[in-house]
Amino acid sequence: QVQLVESGGGLMQAGGSLRLSCAASGRAFSTYSMGWFRQAPGKEREFVAHITWTAGSTYYADSVKGRFIISRDNAKNTVYLQMNSLKPGDTAVYYCAGYIGVSSRWSDQSTYNSWGQGTQVTVAS
Repeated sequence: QVQLVESGGGLMQAGGSLRLSCAASGRAFSTYSMGWFRQAPGKEREFVAHITWTAGSTYYADSVKGRFIISRDNAKNTVYLQMNSLKPGDTAVYYCAGYIGVSSRWSDQSTYNSWGQGTQVTVAS
C-alpha cells in the first residue's frame, strides 16, 4: 500500500480557491486510482472526486461539479484537488484515498485501502 499525506488546507473566504495536494510514497502510485473524500462536523464522510490511475477519467460529486478539479502527476506521486468558488458548505476535513486498478464503485469508501490523515479546509462566509 502507498502512504498518503495531504497538504494545502486552510482558512479561505467564500468565493476563493484552494489547491489540496496528496503526496504518495511508494513506486506503485501510478497503478492507483485516487479519490478525495470529506467529512464535515457532525456528518458522515462523503465522496468528492475520483481519478483513474491512467488519469483518463474523472468523476465528481454533484455538490462540487463545475467547481472542483481533480488531477494527478504520476511523475511526482501526487494527486491534486483544485477547489474554486468555495462555499461555507465546503468546510470539512478532506482526505485522499487510493486503491489499485479501476473500480466502478469509485464513490464507495470501502473500495479504497489507503487513506491519508486528512487536512482541514474552512470556508468563512
